[in-house]
Amino acid sequence: MSRRLSIVCTMIVFVFVSAASGCSSASSPGVASHSGAAGIQKSPQSLGSWTTKASMPTARSSLAAGVINGIFYAVGGSDVDFQPSDALEAYDPATDTWTTKAPMPTPRDGLAAGVVNGILYVVGGEFGSPLPSATAILEAYNPITDAWTRKADMPRARENLAAGVINGELYVIGGDTSGNSRHRHYFRTLEAYDPATDTWTTKAPMPEARTRLAVAVIGGILYVVGGDNTNGIRKSVEAYDPATNTWTRKADMPTPRDVLAASVLGGKLYAVGGGTNNGDPSAAVEAYDPVTNTWAVKANMPTARGTLATRVVGTKLYAVGGFNGDTLNTVEAYSRL
Repeated sequence: MSRRLSIVCTMIVFVFVSAASGCSSASSPGVASHSGAAGIQKSPQSLGSWTTKASMPTARSSLAAGVINGIFYAVGGSDVDFQPSDALEAYDPATDTWTTKAPMPTPRDGLAAGVVNGILYVVGGEFGSPLPSATAILEAYNPITDAWTRKADMPRARENLAAGVINGELYVIGGDTSGNSRHRHYFRTLEAYDPATDTWTTKAPMPEARTRLAVAVIGGILYVVGGDNTNGIRKSVEAYDPATNTWTRKADMPTPRDVLAASVLGGKLYAVGGGTNNGDPSAAVEAYDPVTNTWAVKANMPTARGTLATRVVGTKLYAVGGFNGDTLNTVEAYSRL
């Protein structure tokens, strides 16, 4: 099943396929002990609020995003015809306006992105037509020159993956391969890209294989939330420490979700939107505090949707695009106060 069709399946009926379990060529030094059962913070918390912003010029789902110098860059994704997009559009929160930038050389959806030293790195995803497949392509965008450069391919081709940046390196985690129900694989794979040397290194695999997951980095620790695999939609949270190359289980997310997005605001991980076990797009917003290992429920996003992208600019979290039966160009901003 192509990613363009799987978007519809994920958000409407969540058809789960019978697939081989995730795999990785990495050898794990071991998984750290679990850090306790799920917790939901019970003390009074500000729910926060949402406002609607200028729509993205090109409606897209399964897109990726990055922030450079206070500008939100929305890249790639799947367009209204479920075709991989090469669109790169930049949003300036100060003026609530969008600008079209140089298109990405390789149109793709289900991709991941991260920013290192002012450069937007875009990796993996699904591309090609009429027979789409997962890709290992890594391309870098320089906003100063408005130009793209091809970089070293990721070791393992995959789509519906996630990425985070730690200490100047891009960590790329999870995902799956294109294919029908008998040939789709879910990955535990974690690979790190060093822009200084244009090289990749394989790290300890994630304990639980998953795709359509979300990732955020807090205090040099990479947190993986949600997603799905052959066991269904996940609520589990796992944390990776690059200093020890080990994983630790954390408190479960209250609402199991895949095709969600995650960003860090005020030192907490915000898990936004996604798709739920009953087949509905989700408006849920839940915040994880790594200090207390607890979750708190926040104000719902106005537009329920999955396969969206989120990033924080200043004191606001921006939720862009996505899918809820329609491919969206919706932009909504969340404030904690």
